[in-house]
Amino acid sequence: MTRLPPAFELYELSKRFGDHQAVDRVSLSVPGGSFYGLVGPNGAGKTTSLTMAVGLLRPDSGGARVFGADVWADPVRAKSMIGVLPDGMALPERLTGREMLSYLGRLRGLSEREVGQRVDDLLHGLGLAEAEHTLIIEYSAGMRKKIGLAGALVHAPRLLVLDEPFEAVDPISASVIKGILRSFTDGGGSVVVSSHVMALVEQVCDHVGVIARGRVLAEGTLAEVRGDHAGLEEAFVALVGAPAPVGGFAWLA
Repeated sequence: MTRLPPAFELYELSKRFGDHQAVDRVSLSVPGGSFYGLVGPNGAGKTTSLTMAVGLLRPDSGGARVFGADVWADPVRAKSMIGVLPDGMALPERLTGREMLSYLGRLRGLSEREVGQRVDDLLHGLGLAEAEHTLIIEYSAGMRKKIGLAGALVHAPRLLVLDEPFEAVDPISASVIKGILRSFTDGGGSVVVSSHVMALVEQVCDHVGVIARGRVLAEGTLAEVRGDHAGLEEAFVALVGAPAPVGGFAWLA
């Protein structure tokens, strides 16, 4: 039986900025159909690793594959299968939500009819139909995350790579996003999300990679990474190391 390649594979990715080694030989494997969480403290190298892996930043060494297609050697094929939501992504603020999605769909080579159908579905499914003619500059943080996710989905990718998709998002918007992503994986798609919120990852992910100081400390199913610990947060602290206790501030008493 032919073994299928991973949905997403990072191999020996490295990146240095001046004297700082931001990413140090990061290797990860995301199984097809999985909901994979990449977790780590702020500054751990999560964003840099994913930015290189999707082809937005050239690595010093190493690379990434999407269903076997190398992101740097075969970028057109690889990127056609990826939907990306970078953290803090700049949006075309003088376009409406519908205009932005229509533009992205046409850039991806979709017909006008396909674009119209998909944009309608995405706007309604993500609760943005009432704001479809509102300029994106007027969108709230939650609406921006949802329209960014819609842009990542419009070309029907096989893999979603989402950097901090729930940051600054209200509970209602977060619930909608989680529902869309679960539906995506239920249909055979694969999702990678980066986060530093352990409870969120434990709630939605079935596979986890732990990264700190630019290196992978653990990777596997949620149960494997959690091990004998009560929860993912406890396992994470054990792997990364807890900071020294902070003494009280006498002047606050």
